[in-house]
Amino acid sequence: MNKQKPIYCIGHRNPDTDSICSAIGYAHLKQALGEDVVPARAGKINNETKYALDYFHVEQPMLLVDLYPRVQDITQDCRIVVRQHDTLRHLGEVMRQNDLKSVPVTDSKGKLVGMVTVSDLANRYFQELSMQNLADSRVRFRDIISALDAETVVNGDEGAFIRGNVRIAAGSLKTIKSVIGKDDIVLIGDRHDETLIDCLNQDIACLIVTGNGRVASDVVELAEERHMFILSTPYDTYTAARLINQCVPVRRIMRENLVCFKPTDLLSDIKGTMDSTNYRNYPVVENDRIVGLVSRDKMMVPERVRVILVDHNERTQAVEGIEEARIVEIIDHHRLGGIQTGEPIFTRQEPVGCTATIVANMHWHRDVDLPASIAGLLLSAIISDTVLFKSPTCTDYDRETAKKLADIAGVDLQSYGLEMLKAGSGVGDMSPAEIVKNDMKEFVIGDYHVIISQISVMDTKEVMDMEDDIIKSMNHVCDSEGYDLSLIMVTNILEEATTLLFAGSPRTLIGEAFHKDASGTHIYLPGVMSRKKQIVPPLTEAVKLIKK
Repeated sequence: MNKQKPIYCIGHRNPDTDSICSAIGYAHLKQALGEDVVPARAGKINNETKYALDYFHVEQPMLLVDLYPRVQDITQDCRIVVRQHDTLRHLGEVMRQNDLKSVPVTDSKGKLVGMVTVSDLANRYFQELSMQNLADSRVRFRDIISALDAETVVNGDEGAFIRGNVRIAAGSLKTIKSVIGKDDIVLIGDRHDETLIDCLNQDIACLIVTGNGRVASDVVELAEERHMFILSTPYDTYTAARLINQCVPVRRIMRENLVCFKPTDLLSDIKGTMDSTNYRNYPVVENDRIVGLVSRDKMMVPERVRVILVDHNERTQAVEGIEEARIVEIIDHHRLGGIQTGEPIFTRQEPVGCTATIVANMHWHRDVDLPASIAGLLLSAIISDTVLFKSPTCTDYDRETAKKLADIAGVDLQSYGLEMLKAGSGVGDMSPAEIVKNDMKEFVIGDYHVIISQISVMDTKEVMDMEDDIIKSMNHVCDSEGYDLSLIMVTNILEEATTLLFAGSPRTLIGEAFHKDASGTHIYLPGVMSRKKQIVPPLTEAVKLIKK
């Protein structure tokens, strides 16, 4: 679990087709160059992107909700466990051989049921002032045979539970008889045969002869006749007594009601729990199965996740927790948005209509072949971002790149492009709240925090029929999430125009930027299709005028 994570190639929140397809495409390039890079996404995939992925038979990238360090980032492997019915002797051997201070305990099905530590064993040692009552501990005869390395002189049911007490036959015969009872386990050294027989006559369950003592044939015959165990152990009586005490199952001393963590728990959330409980190790559990341990002694900030940002470079648009990550590259076609890095990094930013244009040409510049599926996705991104070359952001470089990609992908550029845009246009079953967040990006424009969403349609009316509810949702987002302005571009692909809905304040910013009456809740902007080139720049200039 502690092996280095791959580098994640990821686009912005509320991803569009360029964000997803460029992440997949750039990850392909890096993999071809021998780097461990995997594509990821920071949000739900829209219908247009889904169409492209399905068409070219490519799986969706993995979802990264955030980049905050989690328990799984510092979890240590836990290959060694003991079962709750294992003996304390087995536990001690496991701890000694593997130099462990604590061991998880599972049931027979592998479910975590407890933890046992060196301290628990030590406490047990100091409590051994007398022989333990093994009947209450559900110890079997096979456990004693194993613990004593005993030879079975007269056999019995090794799987049976011990029902009596463990006694040591010491002192006079009278004393021995006074302490021995029915079903007891009796430890005895090298005594006269009469003493052994007298012990058997007490209706005991098992006679253990220590020090490899001699057992006469008549003693054996009597034990066989009465179905009693006779065991012979090489250990002396004192050692044998201590070893029998170690036959107690682990469950008798293990800690239950554990403080456990999940792999996905945030490190910031578990520090307080660790401080208040002060255990050495904490089990990490998933579906009742232990998957590792977190040690308080090794609680540290893990190595930061490495990420490559594509199709954005602003912190407000990046996946949650980007400040906890290590940005290693940025591939983008937007304005510089102020992300700071702790070291020099590779960046590739060009004034083109789509990040995928940059990614495709980086393949060719590095002599890396583009499979048809990857070429198809990069083509889809260019079609989407340039609205099939109608957007003012589109350059000749985008058009040339798209034609090459279409040839590799084996599709007709115009017909495929129209079908893809059609698949992604319209609101479908989207709610007003979902429309507000569709392809949403955050911007800091002057002193204002602004969100600008965009939805492409063939018929503007299907959105405008929901205008009142959409405006309510826009106001709610501004109030609940602290934005000054919420804008939605309802871009009509056929008309090559945008109806701009707005909520929040200052409305004078809208009027100044687009030279329109902003007293209502929307304005019509013919020829406007690009957020990057036709919405953000006018707003940025308008802020300067308002401040004067």
